[in-house]
Amino acid sequence: MHFHSEALNRDISITAQRLRIDVLQMVFGAQSGHLGGAFSAAEIVAALYWHHLRIDPQQPMWLARDRFLLSKGHASPLLYAALARRGFFRIEELTTFRHLASRLNGHPDRKIPGVEVVAGPLGHGVAIGAGMALALRTGISKPSALSAPSSQASLARVYVLLGDGELDAGVVWEGVMTAAKYRLGNLVAIVDCNGIQQTGATADVMPLEPLAEKWRAFGWHVQEIDGHSVTEILAALDCADEVHAQPSVIIAHTTKGKGVTFMEYDHRFHGGAPTKAQYEVALAELDEGLRQWSK
Repeated sequence: MHFHSEALNRDISITAQRLRIDVLQMVFGAQSGHLGGAFSAAEIVAALYWHHLRIDPQQPMWLARDRFLLSKGHASPLLYAALARRGFFRIEELTTFRHLASRLNGHPDRKIPGVEVVAGPLGHGVAIGAGMALALRTGISKPSALSAPSSQASLARVYVLLGDGELDAGVVWEGVMTAAKYRLGNLVAIVDCNGIQQTGATADVMPLEPLAEKWRAFGWHVQEIDGHSVTEILAALDCADEVHAQPSVIIAHTTKGKGVTFMEYDHRFHGGAPTKAQYEVALAELDEGLRQWSK
């Protein structure tokens, strides 16, 4: 287990808040997109991209890179904001989100540097991640002129971010079983467990509990954390790195619409753009949150 300084935790929290502001501006500018599930996962994505993932924005296809799969593809503006701010493409391109002829579609596409998988229909991330993890472990991935040696590639890990509503899909559990069968210790699933999906509370639409016990029963190493605590996120990622004989899942309890009071816990902000008045209130609240973290 690694020690993480208060300065690092603070920097990642600040970055998460900046990503929320990016997402709000992108969705409002496009008058289309998904805010709630992007806001809930901001600290998770910031912790991954600004500390944990082994990546090189100058070599997006570096063979030894860690792979991040956004299975909950409708949270694409969060991924785009992270990739742009990490240097995979120009930040100015974020203003084209969901515009005609833009690369930044409503769901991620591999034509964007840093995007590992096309994520349209939900539920496929774990199965795809299991295939990637197995290929990395067995050395199937082909090196290129810009790649590291295959021995380094075998150290790469695969991280899959899912939504809790996404767990309604049966294909998720097929991937879960596959990963357990092959004891893929280089695969980590992170569940953004915000309790809300498109039409209401997950407990009402399709109850998931006992969720942790389900994953354990399928043969996964399980951790449950506060998904907005950077300290807990980093510690859980470190712990998952030490698990080698089975895949790991981190169940991150989060708040849908985190950071904007009137959006929190409200399924109406799962998708769709805010009005101008709502945008101004939300931006002011996020800006104030950023100022508080920056003091």
